[in-house]
Amino acid sequence: MLSQLRELRGHPGFTSLAISRFISNLGNGISPIALAYGVLSLPGADGKDLSLVMAARFLPLIAFMLFGGVLADRFQRNRLVGGADMVGSFIAAVSATSLIADFSSVWLLALMGALFGILNAIWWPAMSGVLPEIMPKEKLQEGNAVIGLMTNFGYIIGTLTGGILVATLGAGWGLLVDAISFFIAGVIVWFLPIMGKAKEKSPGILHDLIVGWKEFISRTWVITMVCAFALINMAFESMLSVLGPLNFSDPKTGPKEWSYNLAALSVGMLLAGVWVLKVKVKKLLRIAMVLVAISALWDFSLAFDLPIIFSILAGVISGISLEVFIVSWNTSLQSHVPEESYSRVSSYDTLGSFGIAPLGIVIAGPLAMHFGVNTILFVTGVITFIAATLSLLVKSVRDLENP
Repeated sequence: MLSQLRELRGHPGFTSLAISRFISNLGNGISPIALAYGVLSLPGADGKDLSLVMAARFLPLIAFMLFGGVLADRFQRNRLVGGADMVGSFIAAVSATSLIADFSSVWLLALMGALFGILNAIWWPAMSGVLPEIMPKEKLQEGNAVIGLMTNFGYIIGTLTGGILVATLGAGWGLLVDAISFFIAGVIVWFLPIMGKAKEKSPGILHDLIVGWKEFISRTWVITMVCAFALINMAFESMLSVLGPLNFSDPKTGPKEWSYNLAALSVGMLLAGVWVLKVKVKKLLRIAMVLVAISALWDFSLAFDLPIIFSILAGVISGISLEVFIVSWNTSLQSHVPEESYSRVSSYDTLGSFGIAPLGIVIAGPLAMHFGVNTILFVTGVITFIAATLSLLVKSVRDLENP
């Protein structure tokens, strides 16, 4: 493993990219806890308001994702990522200041979330194409695994810190730390030693989108995964953004208990990252989808109000499944999709995979208030299990191999 790390460090820019992901995700670990309990701390705020603020980030992301993919295939990807991070740090700072200075509102936080979602639409397809510009295809699984390890180290520290910060100093201070981490990470990525490749002149945006669409629909395993994860992400994001915080709603103990669950998710991702780095599995996507089906245990442990130790263990299992899937999926796309149209295919993937996630987030709060949080958590677990299991019926998913 150490020899692998030394070899990866030999690729210019890889170490800086890994460090930037650690710093950025330290803030990302704090952000969902701080934002959720920041909303719930506002006078009169309830589950419906939480759904509104959390969904506000996703709607612009979905709306502008295809445009972001076109940009990423036309311009230098690390500059798009770095610029989006630095501008995003300002937006996060506005939300933080509003909570600290006590002039915040649900609509202000929703507006800042919407602006952040536009930036995310640029960031996401560009970020997914940065690593293939640093290293060859045969090293992508190892590279994705190490990036995942650094990401999860940062997220674990962030979630544990977030719970303490929110419970002691307040949600605003947590969001301020998130803003600072975004700015630092953005500067690092902006100055990555990547020589921008000459891009072929395109006839126009519509032409670029058509070419990307043809690449996207030509692979049945891609279509299957996008359909499956449209449902899985709807369930997962609803649980992560709304149902989890509502399940741990006590203002004194809730932030810490939910942060333990989120930290468990990251610990599982960390363990999986080590495993994926050490073990070479050609049909990793098949294993990933089996694990995703098992990850429904996290929803069920919360739905049945099991002691917190069980939800923490289930969170670890969910983290393992999530990281194995992320590494296998990124590696699969990076290995089988041409580099010149990769970001556009990635944007179609994200658009489909997260297209109905905002709907899940919007209705999760009202449904939880009407039917009960436990009932909706059970439903999200069932959706995850069925969607992941059905994807394994497709031969191209079961048999896909990577270098």
